[in-house]
Amino acid sequence: MTDSNTPVPSQLTFELPNLTLTAQVWGPPDGLPVLALHGWLDNSASFYRLAPLLTGCRVVALDMAGHGRSQHRSDLQPYNIWPDVGEVFAVADQLGWRRFALLGHSRGAIISMLCAGTFPERITHLALLDGIFPQPVAAEEAPEQLARSIRDCRRRRRWPLYETREEMIRTRMEGVWTLSRASAEALIARGTDAVDGGYRWSADPLLRAASAVRLSQEHLQAFAGRVQAPLSLFRATRGALSGSDASAMIGENCQTHDIAGGHHCHMEEQAGDIAAELNRFFASSVNMDNNEASVSADHSNVQTPAEGE
Repeated sequence: MTDSNTPVPSQLTFELPNLTLTAQVWGPPDGLPVLALHGWLDNSASFYRLAPLLTGCRVVALDMAGHGRSQHRSDLQPYNIWPDVGEVFAVADQLGWRRFALLGHSRGAIISMLCAGTFPERITHLALLDGIFPQPVAAEEAPEQLARSIRDCRRRRRWPLYETREEMIRTRMEGVWTLSRASAEALIARGTDAVDGGYRWSADPLLRAASAVRLSQEHLQAFAGRVQAPLSLFRATRGALSGSDASAMIGENCQTHDIAGGHHCHMEEQAGDIAAELNRFFASSVNMDNNEASVSADHSNVQTPAEGE
């Protein structure tokens, strides 16, 4: 549920070769191109409060594969983040964005960092919300990591059945990362399916499977070393980066902001303060005219829902 004064986003669908992704869009068509990537088991509603506050930005918030209203992967494999990186650029290509900014939360922040290190020339700004890198692993842990991933995928677990949406709202509010009721309702509205006997989460249960391969410290440093875009990092005092030194490898090209709040502070009352910093960051970093930002868009696979869908 959103406030009656909150701008209603438009909806987009992207037909990629292997799956369909959905997105919500805020801001003027000629605004600074911003792709927003949500966290693990969230969806594009993660940005319902922050995106409308970003002035002069065209924010396209994706439902990442297996989340929200986007399609699940069909190969019964774990949700490694490497395909997400390719899909981010595939979506940008369909939008006609040669260069664009990334705004990522948690897992979406990790994907954003990898994107900026993979094709650094395409990223104009990198804004990270309580996430930056995955926990590195030593090379000798790789065999057990792969074994754990295979075991997880074979279990084929299902989500529990809830009799009411109210139960699901309470579950999100009281989870590891607590949420206000309004934020929980926003995520629930786009993250549940009605089924026989009640409701289930719409996210693919395979998202809970361990990754087949995890990055070492050397891998992460290699990606960080290729990032060219100015970086703005927001660390929640009660979030995933509290007490972490993960930002140490980024260097001097990073603005760091400590935000009093939890992991989803961008969805809560702190959204206004975060937006103010982001507006300054986007305005003062790279000045990019529309000709530089755009390429000939392939809009043949971008679908806008008919009125009422």
